[in-house]
Amino acid sequence: MKKLKAAIVGMGNIAPMHIKSLEAIGVEVAAVCDIKLVPPAFADYKEMLDAGGFDVLHVCLPHHLHAEVSIAALERGVHVLCEKPMATTVSDAEAMLAAAKKSGAKLSVVFQNRHNPGAQLIKSVLQSGELGAVKSGWLRVTWCRDESYYATSTWRGKWATEGGGVLINQSIHAFDMANYFLGNPTAVDANIANRAHPSIEVEDVAEGIIYYGDIVISFFVNTYHPYDAPAGIELICENGSAKLIGEDATVTYANGQEKTAGADMEAQRQFGMKSYWGVSHVKHIKAFYETLETEQNCSGLQTQKLINGIYDSAKSRSKILFA
Repeated sequence: MKKLKAAIVGMGNIAPMHIKSLEAIGVEVAAVCDIKLVPPAFADYKEMLDAGGFDVLHVCLPHHLHAEVSIAALERGVHVLCEKPMATTVSDAEAMLAAAKKSGAKLSVVFQNRHNPGAQLIKSVLQSGELGAVKSGWLRVTWCRDESYYATSTWRGKWATEGGGVLINQSIHAFDMANYFLGNPTAVDANIANRAHPSIEVEDVAEGIIYYGDIVISFFVNTYHPYDAPAGIELICENGSAKLIGEDATVTYANGQEKTAGADMEAQRQFGMKSYWGVSHVKHIKAFYETLETEQNCSGLQTQKLINGIYDSAKSRSKILFA
């Protein structure tokens, strides 16, 4: 791997995963930026970009800042690895891609769960055709976020800064997984509501149907469950089914045979991290650095379109078709 240097903007909850991942793959963190840090860290991301000395910027900021900061870096020819979601609007996400295309710098959004062994098993089985055509399926994320979760943050729970609630934050990985397995959605018909969090503006529950051509995927997500239940997705196919609950995947064939995959214990031992976040982050970040010279941009645009399409459907009380 060509020796590259990284910088991180936003030193909140997710930044340690990036630092540990960069350490694991031998990439130096040359600079960090956060408004709450003291020198020698930067307090202004523009000053850090002007100072330079790094090749890749890791964007670990609140959602509404993803586009602004990513575009500023891309325009300077700095590669960008952005935490999910890509942005809060489709237009911002498209502007990020346009900046990357114009400068030639690479842009990737961290949807690390695609690297989990269970996700990889289901993806390979679907591609092989062993299960036949996907007919239907479901997606479910039921987690717990109490009022204190929002009280400790100035940006969560607001349309202007978080961009939404349970859809764009807690359950976005599950929707990205549906896209990873099935491709680009063609339509969505959905509802959202806030039933248990009076202090916030955004939704804490959403339900509806996503269409992938003739495939119908029903979904239900909320943040008022008593605990964080493992996220789940199941696909019903012509010759069996594929189910992913948390990290555990089970492919069941019509003849009763099964294939399974779970947490990557070997990688956990190798990197000294838990699987769901840490190991998967290492894998995503490692792949990004290894392919900077050869790969095209790997964005989260389709998942951004899906999430915003669900919001549009719910707010307009109508079925939304994707171009």
